[in-house]
Amino acid sequence: MTITANTHELNFPTSLGTSTATEIRLLGHDLASDLMGKVGFGELAFWLVAMRRPTPGEVRVFESVLVALADHGFTPTAIAARLTYLSAPDSIQGAMAAGLLGGGSRFLGVTEDCGKFLANVLAAHEGEQPETDDQWDELALEAITGQRAQGKFVPGLGHPNHKDGDPRTPVLIGIAEEEGLRGPHLRLFEAIGRMSEKALGRKLPLNGAGVCGAALADLGLPTDLLRGFALLARAAGLLGQIAEERRNPIANDIYMTVDRNAAYVTPDND
Repeated sequence: MTITANTHELNFPTSLGTSTATEIRLLGHDLASDLMGKVGFGELAFWLVAMRRPTPGEVRVFESVLVALADHGFTPTAIAARLTYLSAPDSIQGAMAAGLLGGGSRFLGVTEDCGKFLANVLAAHEGEQPETDDQWDELALEAITGQRAQGKFVPGLGHPNHKDGDPRTPVLIGIAEEEGLRGPHLRLFEAIGRMSEKALGRKLPLNGAGVCGAALADLGLPTDLLRGFALLARAAGLLGQIAEERRNPIANDIYMTVDRNAAYVTPDND
């Protein structure tokens, strides 16, 4: 019997990380000598997705987004993480995962929803891109009206708490302006804020999650991955929530308050 050797070696291409017995390489660089101590985590996170090293200005805007989304108090994601840690203190990964799983269309996911919405409006616009505020306002009015006609909300418009304005929004716009990165997504988002009262009959604030989506889209990051950046930011906040739960526990009080005030009701069988 003749055995023919397989001349085709297995090959799994990647532009990210590889390692040998003596070296770890990431993004084509030696991790230990080229990146550690020389590249910040925010810069690296951008680089891993965009496959290009960001400029200092892009890093400033990107990291401002991460800071803006890291923690927002006792949101459902934070409470979920704390309660899961109460139930399984041996599983920090479970508590972190529980909080991250709560990132959706109402919390955190708005960042991606807004970025996608703005990108779609810009892509559908025919002719030259608006230049003046009046032209942006006209496009924004069309966008809001179109959403309303479909019975949909405009992502990033309105906030349950910051009724008179989300404090993060003007700051992030200002940072993007300072770095020369206030692009079409942010310009359109600002116009939506100006046109909300005319289109909806009441002025609604531009929320922080939405402005983060607009800023990330202006950085050229893929809009269908923007929720991932929001989760990246919130992971830091959730770790802080768990650390505080260890120092000053409140999860049991939350659990007991709900449990001891549960009231049985006869089910409606209609």
